[in-house]
Amino acid sequence: MSLNTQDLHDKFEPRPDPQELTGNDDDRRNVSENVDYEPYPEKSLKISEEHQQIVQHITNLYCGSSNEADMQVYAEKAIYDDPYSYCDTRYKIAGQWYGLPKVFSKLRTLKTQVVEDNDGLIVFKLQQEYTPAVLHKAMTVNSLVSLSLDENGKVRYHKDMWNDKDYSHEGLGKLLKKLNGDHLTKITQPPDTL
Repeated sequence: MSLNTQDLHDKFEPRPDPQELTGNDDDRRNVSENVDYEPYPEKSLKISEEHQQIVQHITNLYCGSSNEADMQVYAEKAIYDDPYSYCDTRYKIAGQWYGLPKVFSKLRTLKTQVVEDNDGLIVFKLQQEYTPAVLHKAMTVNSLVSLSLDENGKVRYHKDMWNDKDYSHEGLGKLLKKLNGDHLTKITQPPDTL
């Protein structure tokens, strides 16, 4: 049975509880509302080799790999959801990843921490360093990444949260995210084979 985008969204959108997964009693380290997205690798959950490979493919993409092999971690019909983009196919998701090297001169993952892991879900904190091509001044971003997996171990929903609030999928914000997701491939031109 093939799911349409709305069914995929409704049934498989990860909704991690940021407070439960990342809460920190030390107020000096909190981002907001006792939520701390800074990864502590030494506290990372042990995960299977298969799940470790999925996390590796995803962090490769965050580092600008623009690699078809890394893109195969996604199901053909998958959703990518962050504050700026909403994509509903692997090809559109590739449009986002293939765009990173065009905007940033350097991308690197500083550290990760897996905070939840089961057969259908991997949630990890990610610290990523982005160096814009124009400014050449590195900026560090902490986020909470949730990967909902299908029965074949492919990512069917990738949510990247940058703060403790979940995303609205309504109104002007939804429209702008969808426009970005639907049309960025015209600029970034990922391979048609995806």
